[in-house]
Amino acid sequence: MSDSDADENRGGRLTGPRLYLLLRINRWVLTAIVLGVVFVVLVGLSQAGLTPLRVIVASNNGTFWIFSAFIGAIITGTSIVVTINQLVLSQELGAIGDQRDRMQAAMKFRRDLEGELEEDVTPPEPAAFLYELVDGIQEEANEFETEITAEPGHSDDLQRKVDSYVDDITENARSVKKSLEDAQFGTFEVIWNALKFNYSRKIYDARKLRADHGDELSDAADEEIDEMISLLKFFGPAREHFKTLYFQWELINLSRALLYASIPALLMTGIMLMYVEASTFPGTTLGVDNLVWVTSTGFIVGITPFIVFIVYVLRVVTVAKRTLAMGPFILRKSQRDEDLG
Repeated sequence: MSDSDADENRGGRLTGPRLYLLLRINRWVLTAIVLGVVFVVLVGLSQAGLTPLRVIVASNNGTFWIFSAFIGAIITGTSIVVTINQLVLSQELGAIGDQRDRMQAAMKFRRDLEGELEEDVTPPEPAAFLYELVDGIQEEANEFETEITAEPGHSDDLQRKVDSYVDDITENARSVKKSLEDAQFGTFEVIWNALKFNYSRKIYDARKLRADHGDELSDAADEEIDEMISLLKFFGPAREHFKTLYFQWELINLSRALLYASIPALLMTGIMLMYVEASTFPGTTLGVDNLVWVTSTGFIVGITPFIVFIVYVLRVVTVAKRTLAMGPFILRKSQRDEDLG
């Protein structure tokens, strides 16, 4: 589902097979799927009436030209990616004064939020922290609706818009909180649920509601809107902070995965260069030349580091694209059930 496919509505839902492949599916499973498709294509082409692979290897030394390029590509590519990742992670290094400033800023953010939520201490785990924040937003929305309903003399239009707005927050919050209950940082679940809560739209709706019906709102109702917007404004920095931590976590996983994949890829490439020629592995299996099976397998193993890099980076850049703007800005096309204007 693309940006123009209205993949995010007022409830913050993120759906579609494209987003599932880009974000939800396990990276190793996606790697296996891509490699499996490539393998099937390579073997299938051997049955398509093209020049037999054994003839190409005998006349043009095909395996040499295929696999000799892998050696430099694997070593150079892995070294560059790991180096870039280390440069990104080096931002975590700093003098004790810088680290202390970061600590104080983090503690101040927590104290400010605890003051808004009227809680003594917020949870230290990212999932539980976001749960408490979303739950506080939901409670504030319900209090706002109660305040409006109890006030006499307001229009039916205002009541309808408030009910719709609060229903939207309640539905979205319940869905996010349910998923956050079992979420563990290090998996994608925390960031996924943070993406599902479309706080930017909710800030806009609240401000638009007050702008259109400010003369009908009592001081108490106006204060409830302020408190709700204040809590929503906490969600943006919290999500960005956890997103940054997740990116660093994912880059570490990528570096480790590339190192794991590069060693067998280099080994297989060396075997194909040193020991495989036109006369190797004579005969057929399941109607396919054995040399095709072996060469296709070697090719799959050789490109594994590149595919691993692609599937990891795809998720990182997709999350980055969907969170480019922090605050009351919506960059993607949204499906609006009803514009409050």
